[in-house]
Amino acid sequence: MPMPVVRNDTLPRFQIPGLEHQTVAGPEHGMKTLEMWMQTIAPGAGTPVHRHACEEAILILRGSGRITIEGVDLDFGPNSTLQIPSDAIHQILNTGTEEMFLIAALGQAPVRVCTADNQHMPLPWQAS
Repeated sequence: MPMPVVRNDTLPRFQIPGLEHQTVAGPEHGMKTLEMWMQTIAPGAGTPVHRHACEEAILILRGSGRITIEGVDLDFGPNSTLQIPSDAIHQILNTGTEEMFLIAALGQAPVRVCTADNQHMPLPWQAS
């Protein structure tokens, strides 16, 4: 049986430029249909433009930014939840002056992240 309590400070941290990532729940923790990510995005940085074949809900705990989803730009601040439909092309940018801190729940495990033109996008926190 997987551990029902995970100490997040013991989990590995991964970086891509301007973004720090931890998977706090996923296949490596015994999850079969859900992944949960914790990320910090530096001012001026953002996620790559990407898509995945599952819904995603992102809770913005600190910071402000802009999400571009299917070509539409929407601004948001802290205490916002971003709701992203399955297979929507999207990107999150930190447009503020402080680090953005967020928790993302994705309805797939493992999540297969792709570029806008549907090519597999390898991420450092995914083994394959």
